Amino acid sequence: MNGLILPSSFAPLWDPPANVAAAGHWFIFCGGKLLVTGAPESPAAPGIALGERPPLPVTDRYFIGMLDGVACWAASCYDIEPPVGFAFEALRGLFNRLPDSLLAVAGRGAQVIEFHRTHRHCGVCAAPTKIDDCGRARRCQACGEIAYPCIAPAMMVLVKRDIGDRRELLLARGARFATPIYSALAGFVEPSESIEDCVRRETFEEVGVRVRNLRYFGSQSWPFPHSLMIAFTADHESGEIVCEAGEIVDARWFPLDSLPELPSRLSIARRLISAAIAEVAPDHPALHR
Repeated sequence: MNGLILPSSFAPLWDPPANVAAAGHWFIFCGGKLLVTGAPESPAAPGIALGERPPLPVTDRYFIGMLDGVACWAASCYDIEPPVGFAFEALRGLFNRLPDSLLAVAGRGAQVIEFHRTHRHCGVCAAPTKIDDCGRARRCQACGEIAYPCIAPAMMVLVKRDIGDRRELLLARGARFATPIYSALAGFVEPSESIEDCVRRETFEEVGVRVRNLRYFGSQSWPFPHSLMIAFTADHESGEIVCEAGEIVDARWFPLDSLPELPSRLSIARRLISAAIAEVAPDHPALHR
């Protein structure tokens, strides 16, 4: 599964090619929700509007690239009832339902829409801004200040320890988790901080342990609203678990034969956990569900 990783068949462009066809994919957002075909309770897989024009009035639109040779447009609309045969759904709720390629492009579209929504006025002088650099930026019409989308780097780390042939994973339940899942630790990078220092700081702050042997695992765009998750594994060095009040509801060392509810398989958190399991238990049932 690719999850929110853009497929190789997608070209992330800002300026439509001269010969682009009129018809395209329409990623239309209203209040942060995406317009998809079908209804949330329908057993049929949802899809994205496709056509020469959007199926409802939009307030603005932005070209975001080409998927399998088809133009992709991100657009927003006022609060409005969806057309017959369509529904607005939260992007997170479309995990494992909307095809991976469309979900990834929708994530790009969501970030583009959010950038333009939050930068209509200059952060320096408060004058109105206008689209610049083929839509990838906004420039102030008064002072000339130019703004590009800002991506917030965030670390994720899965801490593990091996006791003989028994592997244990340090998993935590965050205070903001809507469901009782346990995941790897995560936190945002602070000014002048390296990603490695962020891993060490956040791990100690959130659960009171020190780590060693940091190893890069991978990264994933996380458009909620504009993060880049950079994932590591690490070994436990010292310290007993002490949960940070207000941030971590619970954290424990879980042996592989007693794992809690885990994150979605589309998330890098789940791939990180699965990789640590597969190293020592390639037939573990958690790898197949």
